[in-house]
Amino acid sequence: MKLSNTARFDTVCIHAGQEPDPSTGAIITPIYQTSTYVQDALGVHKGYEYGRTQNPTRAALEGNIAAIERGRAAFAFASGLAATGALMTLLQTGDHVVVTDNTYGGTYRLFERVLRKYGLDFTYVDTSDLGALEAAFTPTTKLLFLESPTNPVLRITDIAAASTLAHARNVPVVVDNTFASPYLQRPLELGADLVLHSTTKFLNGHSDSIGGILVATRDDHIEWLRFVQNAEGAILGPMDAWLVLRGTKTLPLRMERHNANAQRLAEFLASHPAVPLVHYPGLPGHPHHALAKRQMRGFGGIVSFAMGSLERARTVLNGVRLMALAESLGGVETLISHPASMTHGAVPVEMLNAMGVTDDLVRVSVGIEDVDDLLEDLSQALGRV
Repeated sequence: MKLSNTARFDTVCIHAGQEPDPSTGAIITPIYQTSTYVQDALGVHKGYEYGRTQNPTRAALEGNIAAIERGRAAFAFASGLAATGALMTLLQTGDHVVVTDNTYGGTYRLFERVLRKYGLDFTYVDTSDLGALEAAFTPTTKLLFLESPTNPVLRITDIAAASTLAHARNVPVVVDNTFASPYLQRPLELGADLVLHSTTKFLNGHSDSIGGILVATRDDHIEWLRFVQNAEGAILGPMDAWLVLRGTKTLPLRMERHNANAQRLAEFLASHPAVPLVHYPGLPGHPHHALAKRQMRGFGGIVSFAMGSLERARTVLNGVRLMALAESLGGVETLISHPASMTHGAVPVEMLNAMGVTDDLVRVSVGIEDVDDLLEDLSQALGRV
């Protein structure tokens, strides 16, 4: 089995980074659940010395995701936030970061409550507005941190144009690609320097693993991230790596269904008299619909909608039967959540309101169930309002 250099995306998802096990011929990468490796002699080993530094299962996943995102190397961590923390070690005291304002609440908490203590500075801006983005750069800006589509109001940033603005100032660009997945969007091909994922979400796809990964293209980033992964030790364990490898094999099939189901739910919600506002880039009325159509292969599996009041939103959240009221996203099952009090609880209310993350907003991670069952469940919950 050998993957050709011209293999297409769906084939790369299944095979990249993985060869049949040389000792048994097993077609699935084994779970190398080991902390250390026996050396043949002092200083003579098979490329593996200690489990924090190297693990064959983790290496297979890193090779797989690097190939899927068209990067040169990938580094897997214990969570998406652990990956974000490792990324920020590329910076030093006094550096400034421009950040998409509608970023994940955990990212905001890490930046504001932890990293500001160490002298990093952050400016949050609507990066879908290129004029506002350009105005946010300063002489000390050392990183542009983009999230597109954003969580949870699904704004879209023109990654190519934003990267051009940043690179003109010698500022590297990282894109949190968790919401899109590499099936829908590959930021490195659009000019970004690094890609970040919470592998917990669409890459894993089965709600049974926590992890994060960084994909890099530049030699200096690769060298440093390899060092930091070992030095800080917040590695992804072999079982979690194996679970994500299982997930990426079906990523194209799952994303096609996520996209199709989310489009149907968004259209249903947009036509429902009880729903005043729907956020979904697949709707023609979305302000970034044309950009999403050009930049992405589909519109994603996340739909958000406003209900007009917290009590109305609560009625829907408590009224669903098939959908599960839970944090997270990207699994095969449909999850429904309340961003203002769940995923974005660490963000100040005034900032949330400015971004449209109001207390009446509901977010749905649309699964791959039969869409008619999902529509029936949502319809009966909305009927309680």
